[in-house]
Amino acid sequence: MSNPAAIAVVSLIFFTWGGLTSLNDVLIPHLKAVFSMNYAQTMLIQFTFFGAYFLMSMPAGAVVARVGYKAGIVIGLVIAAIGAAMFYPAARLPSYPVFLTALFVLASGITLLQVAANPYISLLGRPETSHSRLNLAQALNSLGTTVFPLLIGPLILVGAVLGADEIAAMGAAEQAAYRAAEARSVEMPYLLLSGGLLLMAVFVLLMRIPSLRDSTEASPAVHHTYLEALRKPHLRWGVLGIFCYVGAEVAIGSFLINYMAEPEIGGLSEAAASRFLAFYWGGAMVGRFIGAALMTKIDARKLLGFAAGMVCLLLVVTMTTTGSVAMWSALAVGLFNSIMFPTIFTTAIERLGTLTSKASSLLVMAIVGGAIIPLVQGALADRIGIQHAFVVPLVCYVYIIWYGLRGSRLSGAELAAAATPAPRPSAMH
Repeated sequence: MSNPAAIAVVSLIFFTWGGLTSLNDVLIPHLKAVFSMNYAQTMLIQFTFFGAYFLMSMPAGAVVARVGYKAGIVIGLVIAAIGAAMFYPAARLPSYPVFLTALFVLASGITLLQVAANPYISLLGRPETSHSRLNLAQALNSLGTTVFPLLIGPLILVGAVLGADEIAAMGAAEQAAYRAAEARSVEMPYLLLSGGLLLMAVFVLLMRIPSLRDSTEASPAVHHTYLEALRKPHLRWGVLGIFCYVGAEVAIGSFLINYMAEPEIGGLSEAAASRFLAFYWGGAMVGRFIGAALMTKIDARKLLGFAAGMVCLLLVVTMTTTGSVAMWSALAVGLFNSIMFPTIFTTAIERLGTLTSKASSLLVMAIVGGAIIPLVQGALADRIGIQHAFVVPLVCYVYIIWYGLRGSRLSGAELAAAATPAPRPSAMH
């Protein structure tokens, strides 16, 4: 049986971490101007944030296996709150390394939330509806990514973002004053976010929702390894699928503000362009609601392959046109991105039983694609320009087409094993 209260609480958490992640897209043009960096240097923001997923996923998996999903969520919220609060000293200095440290701590908390919440919501109901349930939760994740840049983005980009030449023309004192003022615009938004995360942690701690564990996973007699999980082909290819998808999604979002500011694309100011991010992330939200409904009638794997194919077409248009067509084709990618993460995640952990927690850690670890792919695209953008650098995510989506249509299929042995009833998760309050 499903637990409506638990699903509602976890969905709120999906909303929050989606919003926090999307604010990186606002920080990128902001800190690029504050510290006068090139694209590759600026992409260290995403490298640090998503690198935390790689480094902290296994420790997070160990925490969740030990304390259960509910306590894991509480701990994750507290860690994320500490990371958000660290933006205050980073802005006061101002120091790019301290900003990156704060992002790493914030992302470490979100990593724990990912490891706990994704399988948790899959277990809160019938297995055959897990794809739809996770898509609905991810729709609220996308609502967060849509709302946060709209409400908080203008607060961070409150002043006019000056170009490198304009900053270079200032005196040393003027440069220092400008950078200090720009850096401090992040103080209040992130302190408020820190307070909100702490309140959520208290709320989850006090609320009576189940802390699920697989009964055999909780038994000390059962010890699974990550290599055991990786022997499952659909999980192995799914880990690479998450790497490619998150890397591509983050790379596109990271460059959108600067891309839309290009004279031959949108010619927008950074503050105005930040509002257009709502169409990218909002498209993902709308698409997830549509996807959750379609998956009750259409095979999730086929839908994944179709969506990835549509993104490939949009990226080709983005790379070969200019003006509003190039701009809106890039923004429209969000609509088809919508179903990808939850679909890859749920197909990758399908029928894994007591290997699920290990598989979840591996999949969350693969979110490190969000660190590496944007860095690759940033280095390429410094050489050939932002527009043509979109070839990097294009390659990622070609792989996702293959994963949806072929790589995610269960083997004959796994389908036969599925006929054997698996132990039900035990609920602990």
